[in-house]
Amino acid sequence: MTLIDRWRTALRDAGCPSISVDGAGEALLDRWREPHRRYHAVAHLTAMLSIVESDRGSAPVRLAVWYHDAVYDPRAPGDANERASAALAERELTALGLPAPVVAEVSRLVLLTATHAAEPGDANGALLCDADLAILASPPADYDAYAAAVREEYAHVPDDAFRAGRAAILEALLSLPALYRLHTDWEELARANLARELAVLRPS
Repeated sequence: MTLIDRWRTALRDAGCPSISVDGAGEALLDRWREPHRRYHAVAHLTAMLSIVESDRGSAPVRLAVWYHDAVYDPRAPGDANERASAALAERELTALGLPAPVVAEVSRLVLLTATHAAEPGDANGALLCDADLAILASPPADYDAYAAAVREEYAHVPDDAFRAGRAAILEALLSLPALYRLHTDWEELARANLARELAVLRPS
């Protein structure tokens, strides 16, 4: 099944009345293919979709995967990218005729990826956040390639500033009671990868 097929399926399952949806899907893929992306690119979209689909994620979760990094500017401050991505989802999904509660849920989920702090009982949020953080639990070589790709995306940031900012992000992740709510078997490897990268960024 192609990515556009998966886009159509998610929209159909979400109650989309429009039969002309391919253009919106292709425009989203163009965003994911922007040349400044190294990690936050089509491979990340595809990997997340595979996790969410294999876990039988709801249509709003699948659509949130499509939109969660639709706007990605490494120079943007704070949660500006997530807010812009959520706004894009609201505009486009409303234009496609999706029910308002579905649009609101997709927007909420996209915003949640700024913190990955899914509340207990938030099944949709837990699945989306687990999928977004799945790369942290990859084999060390794949994790290192991910970390290198993120550094490339922030090539405009001087080394000292990048190391400080990246270390702060890793420390915040390591301080969470749990990185994963559903895929708890990923936890140990993810924490080992994070600690290993942090040791390089902040050698003792």
